[in-house]
Amino acid sequence: MTIFERALDFVRDGDTIGLGSGRASAAFIEALGRRVGQGLKVRVVPTSRTSEEAALRLGLLVVGLDAGLPLALTIDGADEVDPDLNLIKGYGRALVREKVVASASNKVVLLVGKEKLVERLGSRGRLPIEVVPFAAAFVQSRLRALGLDSVLFQKDGRPFLSDNGNTILDARLGPIADAPALEAALRAIPGVVGTGLFLGMADVVLVGDETAGFEFLEERTRNGR
Repeated sequence: MTIFERALDFVRDGDTIGLGSGRASAAFIEALGRRVGQGLKVRVVPTSRTSEEAALRLGLLVVGLDAGLPLALTIDGADEVDPDLNLIKGYGRALVREKVVASASNKVVLLVGKEKLVERLGSRGRLPIEVVPFAAAFVQSRLRALGLDSVLFQKDGRPFLSDNGNTILDARLGPIADAPALEAALRAIPGVVGTGLFLGMADVVLVGDETAGFEFLEERTRNGR
């Protein structure tokens, strides 16, 4: 059994499901599409245009967030997971929509390879921050005042724009001593739309072995390992 197949166990007929973005989410969307082809009836709220295109290609019923509230659950990936199921997300550049959809869901299930498990958030060295383009240079100066260097994420030699029309700064950092304090400090900077810190939002994390096709290894819940 893969983590994507295990994630399907959380889906019930008639559910409205948030679909994350990134490689793990793409694999889950494919698995969900196969199950829908066998008769499962669900509605989905994608967190990015890429996920929406995949869902439509597979014949899934896509609805807007306003039509889907409250969502039964969201299935997504993560870039770091600590022992308390706090997360860093956003390497796929959809962090703000992912956070909105996760917050609108009754349950949040994360799909990760075992290499994404860390003892402390920040261990992989970067934190995505979505920023209003007009404020990018100002936000970088405020980040430097907090002791954080950052780089503007670019694609094809140009500043990347999120589906919201915003730029992404990748803050360079090490293991974070106080993630809630850092989140508060970052959100207090004018021009910051959202950060990749997802604190206290995950209910279940399904851990897989990427080298074996994401074979299901372990299930972690918020109240225990």
